Amino acid sequence: MVTATVLNEPRMGASLLRLHFHDCFVQGCDGSVLLENNAIFTGEQSALPNLNSLRGFDVIENIKAKLETLCPGVVSCADIVAVAARDSVVALGGVGWVVSLGRRDSTTASLSEANSDLPAPFLDLNALIAAFYKKGFSADEMVALSGAHTIGRARCSLFRTRIYNESNIDPSYAKLMRAYCPLVGGDNNLSPLDITTGDTFDNTYYKDLMYKEGLLHSDQQLYNGGITNSKVLQYATKPLLFQLDFGNAMIKMGNLSPLTGNQGQIRRVCSRVN
Repeated sequence: MVTATVLNEPRMGASLLRLHFHDCFVQGCDGSVLLENNAIFTGEQSALPNLNSLRGFDVIENIKAKLETLCPGVVSCADIVAVAARDSVVALGGVGWVVSLGRRDSTTASLSEANSDLPAPFLDLNALIAAFYKKGFSADEMVALSGAHTIGRARCSLFRTRIYNESNIDPSYAKLMRAYCPLVGGDNNLSPLDITTGDTFDNTYYKDLMYKEGLLHSDQQLYNGGITNSKVLQYATKPLLFQLDFGNAMIKMGNLSPLTGNQGQIRRVCSRVN
């Protein structure tokens, strides 16, 4: 079901991959990002990095509904998100990885952790390294995971400052991006993160960085004279190495603090606790 959805709407593949990332970086891979606000807590969907930004909830709910019909109470929402991310990458031309199963779903969510722990697109390199190190990732693994930006779009409000004010950007590229993003207004206008092959999971993202065509400030920080330059160069010239390292980093991310055994629950509906 994920593959058919992504092939019909390639942008959804990027959204499902991002959903997994935003789940795992907050409380671990526990499906907490799927929980809607309720009387007990304000959920992670209301956090600044997620508000009016995350998509794919309906895809996850549809898969969950089908699984509940076939094998009720067995497959967690957190596992569905993890598998959907992998299948999205494969559907868009990437190489898959083994997804361990057995996660359980949380009964809580953390608005504060979502606001504090999800890396912002305005971070400099040292702050990016620190944000990923906090979750157990090396600088090299951070560069590999950033390759997720080879697919997907970003809103004008997140890259306006870069295209109008920063100097480490190709002038022709900046001019092209200004067509998507005016100096005033159009905050929700979308532009591909990878202007060349934005719906294909490949290594072009890293080639873009070498030509100073990173859309987000945080993207171009990976190739801006710092310690991550050499890894970007590797991935730009060795596509299979990127795919391998990305898959391994995704396996590691999928194992961030999962709930297992009797912890949490298997939600019947992903947007609310049982």
